[in-house]
Amino acid sequence: MQGIKILKSPKLKNPQLVVAWPGMGDVAYKAATYLIESLKAQEFATVEPQDFFYLTGSVVDNGILSLPELPYGKFYYWKNPALKGRKKSDSGDLIIFTSSLQPDLVRAEAYCEKIIDFIKTMKIKRIVGFAAMPQPIDHTQKPQAWFAATSARVNDTLRKHNLRLLSAGQISGLNGLFLGIAKQKGIDGLCLLGEIPLYTIQIDNPKGSYAVLEAFSRIFGIPLDLSGLLRQAHLMDEEINKLLEYLHLSPPSSGPISEEEIEKIKKSLSQFTKLPASVKEKIEKMFEATRVDIAKATELKAELDKWNAYKDYEDRFLDLFKKAKTKDN
Repeated sequence: MQGIKILKSPKLKNPQLVVAWPGMGDVAYKAATYLIESLKAQEFATVEPQDFFYLTGSVVDNGILSLPELPYGKFYYWKNPALKGRKKSDSGDLIIFTSSLQPDLVRAEAYCEKIIDFIKTMKIKRIVGFAAMPQPIDHTQKPQAWFAATSARVNDTLRKHNLRLLSAGQISGLNGLFLGIAKQKGIDGLCLLGEIPLYTIQIDNPKGSYAVLEAFSRIFGIPLDLSGLLRQAHLMDEEINKLLEYLHLSPPSSGPISEEEIEKIKKSLSQFTKLPASVKEKIEKMFEATRVDIAKATELKAELDKWNAYKDYEDRFLDLFKKAKTKDN
């Protein structure tokens, strides 16, 4: 298939596709990569990036400047040993797709369609997406898993697994868009979302990834050793506690915390954390779009506020209005 490089053609039974991209707390991407490593899934195809990504700068290492590699998008497969000797089963093999970056917003739909057209040739039974669920919780709390699906029928099958239903809202970025496009193409899907504290959306969150994979394991009956994620989560909790202590902030009390507390901690922690590369890329594209159409400034401001990054981009944001005024004159 054009745009897809096939390395091998595995024969799979009742395959289900798992998809994930970097996003808030890196919950989805970390969950998918951990799943690949745990199952020792094997790479079998890649999406050629040239049609969906382009270079925006150079990298410097030890004073030497060079062009970076384009983001990767890889397909892996895992054969479920539980299927051996069975002619029929509700379980299935897995295909896992993950990418190191979300594509440009203008090319996102075509990117999704390319992946879906490819996996349809493999008679995919269902698609499972991963995502983050920001909530007013403390980082020391055990996060819950939420779910949403492409049909009421699929939702009904998930209710028995002690998950929380996302009854209304939005799943932003590729981790949400992909499932919506898959539904249009006639493929059932569901999204598992791991809770993360609202004040840590810019920080890696292994706990959120753990919540996602623990739910995934129960739903699909695939045993997973998640102790590695728990160790990572413990270390991350310690690092956040150190930051809060350094900033002379008390850890939030157990249970929901106030918006004032959330904003205070977000603003403080943002001084020491970085935006995910995929978010920076999205913001840059939104700046470009706003230069062409100043009416899109509201959407850009909302995205900056969402990541508590307005202060970092304030001068550039205000310059947009100066240039628009000059243009009108």
